[in-house]
Amino acid sequence: MELSYKKTKGSLSMRHLLVILNFLLMLSVFSPLFTYAVGEELLNTDAVLSSQYGESKDDQDNKKTVTTGDLTEKNTVIETKPGRVNDGDIKKRITGIFSEIEGLGKVSVSVREGVVSLEGETPNEKKALQAVNLANRVSDVVTVADSINRTLDVQDNVTPMIADLKQRARGLIKALPLLFVAILAFGVVTWFGVWLSRRNSLWQSITPNLFVAELLSQTVKVIFIVLGLILGLSLMGAEAIIGTLLGGAGVIGLAVGFAVKDTIENYISSLMLSVRQPFRARDYVNIDGQEGLVVRLTSRATILMTLDGNQLRIPNSKVFKGTILNYTKNPERRFTFELGVDANDDPIAAIKVGLDAINTLEFVLETPKATAVISQVGDSNIVLDFRVWVNQAEADFLIARSIAIREAKHALENHGFSLPEPIYRLRFNDDVEESIKQLNFIVNTGFQPNPSDGQSTMGVTSNTTPAAVNKAAAERDKSVNTYHDKLEKVEAKARAKQILDGVDAEDMLDAQPNSNLMEKLEEEIKENTGDKDLLSQNSLQE
Repeated sequence: MELSYKKTKGSLSMRHLLVILNFLLMLSVFSPLFTYAVGEELLNTDAVLSSQYGESKDDQDNKKTVTTGDLTEKNTVIETKPGRVNDGDIKKRITGIFSEIEGLGKVSVSVREGVVSLEGETPNEKKALQAVNLANRVSDVVTVADSINRTLDVQDNVTPMIADLKQRARGLIKALPLLFVAILAFGVVTWFGVWLSRRNSLWQSITPNLFVAELLSQTVKVIFIVLGLILGLSLMGAEAIIGTLLGGAGVIGLAVGFAVKDTIENYISSLMLSVRQPFRARDYVNIDGQEGLVVRLTSRATILMTLDGNQLRIPNSKVFKGTILNYTKNPERRFTFELGVDANDDPIAAIKVGLDAINTLEFVLETPKATAVISQVGDSNIVLDFRVWVNQAEADFLIARSIAIREAKHALENHGFSLPEPIYRLRFNDDVEESIKQLNFIVNTGFQPNPSDGQSTMGVTSNTTPAAVNKAAAERDKSVNTYHDKLEKVEAKARAKQILDGVDAEDMLDAQPNSNLMEKLEEEIKENTGDKDLLSQNSLQE
């Protein structure tokens, strides 16, 4: 059977979503390694810079400051007997530094006993803090008093920002060739991944399952897209961004994974069902009480057609976890039915008569042969359990069972076996039972004894006991009932003959499968719904 499906342009299928989620989950595992590597690189860079400027770890600790109001102090020990400190050198050094930094030229510096006082004005708070931090970094400075006025002037703040933007724009223009190369590298790697993912013959040679083959192709495509992105960022010198992206992707992957847990479970169930292939198209199955003919297996649900001609969709997660009864797997299927015969009849003879009638039917298989057993013995009848085998591919199961019951019943009745109705025995107390016996005696005999003369009104002596009369009445009732039963059977057969006279009853006794339902099933299978059918005749079936 040729399998085909229609892809919707611009849509993100569930297979793509699962591939992306799998990759994001993988990133959540490996992103700490990348983050750790980036952190190590930054620490090594800081160590190199510190060594170049002759600063030790103790010197860096001494540069820590404590800010209280407008006074900024170094977190260092002040010596009781300091060495010779030249306040003029400190002032000259700080003033020279401020003159080289934009925005700090209007800050005035005064130094006395190592205490630096900063006055003047800066455009904003950022520049003021920069001045304080630079002053603290100068050696022999005890503390810094911040008296700088933040002007917050529009021109002073906007002009540097515009200059910075212009500088960034010039840098971007210079980086355009490198950016073009990075985009080109990303495009080439991505194009190769897409081209490789479309080699259907390659993936189908790796695995015969079409669903697994498509999943592999989509996974390869996503991997090449990510590799192209990493390569492009590496060419741009943005390796640090890679670690950030990997960490963010891992967190997003975990969040999305928990949000669509049921969807992912359903998708994985579809994958497992496509690999296991527990049923084929046109199979008649029962899935947790839901019966129907299999139409197709999609990535979301299993589509069935019920015997009523309706479409039934069952989520694959329920199908995978449910109990699947496949009637078509073995075409030979057995049906059973029970018939009761009178307790006085021989059950073995009744079994022979019933089986002889059943074996004359065309749809009944010779092997395995039909059998019957005595199921139970009741108060008024013996229950016979008939077991008959048919081929479901050639006979409708329910119609075949119905015809077999009819033929067995008629055969038993034609051979004189009665199918008795249930008999219920009632118990009364002595007074009520005696009254019923007297009433039964009067009704059955038609006379009442006369104790005064010992003669009955009907000429029967009073010596006649009720027990003898009841026995005679019972025998009479039995013969009357037998006569009525035979009469009812004769009337029923005459009525059936009259109804079926001149009518072609072959259609009613035809056990062939419903052709209309099968034609409708074929139309459903051939219909292109856009969902790929995961059932394949080429895949192994468990």
